[in-house]
Amino acid sequence: MAARLLRESQEDDEKPLFSAKLESVKALHTLLKAIHFKDSATCFLSSDGLKVTVEDAKCLQANAFIQASIFEDFTFDDEGTTFGINLSALLECLSMFSTKDSTQRTAVRMAYNGYGSPLMILIEESGVLIDCSIRTEEPIETLDFDFCSANVVNKAIVKAEGLREIFFELDGTSSVVEIMISPDAPYFRVTTFGIVGLIHFEIPKDSDMMESFDSQQTQANRFKFALIKPSIKALALASKVSIRMDTRGFLSMQYLIQNEDGSVCFVEYLCVPDMVLSEEE
Repeated sequence: MAARLLRESQEDDEKPLFSAKLESVKALHTLLKAIHFKDSATCFLSSDGLKVTVEDAKCLQANAFIQASIFEDFTFDDEGTTFGINLSALLECLSMFSTKDSTQRTAVRMAYNGYGSPLMILIEESGVLIDCSIRTEEPIETLDFDFCSANVVNKAIVKAEGLREIFFELDGTSSVVEIMISPDAPYFRVTTFGIVGLIHFEIPKDSDMMESFDSQQTQANRFKFALIKPSIKALALASKVSIRMDTRGFLSMQYLIQNEDGSVCFVEYLCVPDMVLSEEE
């Protein structure tokens, strides 16, 4: 059904509101997996591309940005269109061809005809076609974190390799993770408070792992471990991570992910602090 509708949408004078084509589904599937910690997702369509957002308890928000330039074909006619979708169903559809042969490319075409319409997906590999039609939902109102660059007081760009070493070794018995950024030593520190006591991980500002460091004041903010943990999926894929904290103690972690063809996509995690400590503390 979806294949027929996709073909018709190309032939008819009335084009779908949104259509896009990728020669390889891998990059899209990988990015969406990096934010898959809840099933309910909200898709934002614009001429710039596709943004998919997942939230947890209005305390954590993950965004996957897929720029229009990543697609071989990207057509969009109605700025600001939004719809909800089950992310598990979307990922299952995109992974219909789970081949281990790296020489095989799985192409995908997507189309959406507007409010109430399903997201239609056509997948092709080696001449074999699979079509899916995924029911769209009312979009969930997402939280505006109002993360303004003008309010950022601390920023560090770290090689993902160094940050992975820290996050993969975090003490899972700790209920919170403290992130401290300061203009003074130790500059950047991650602390857990588990059953074995305090464990500190530090990256000096002159470390090879630190690509950029800008700290205006000391901040030591604690975040629930359960909210930090989902971001490790994106960290595993990234080459660089931009870590920012604003005047409220809100945390932004932007992951730069390079695709096989050299193109770049971004995943961002925004997190509300569980506790904001003063400079003296």
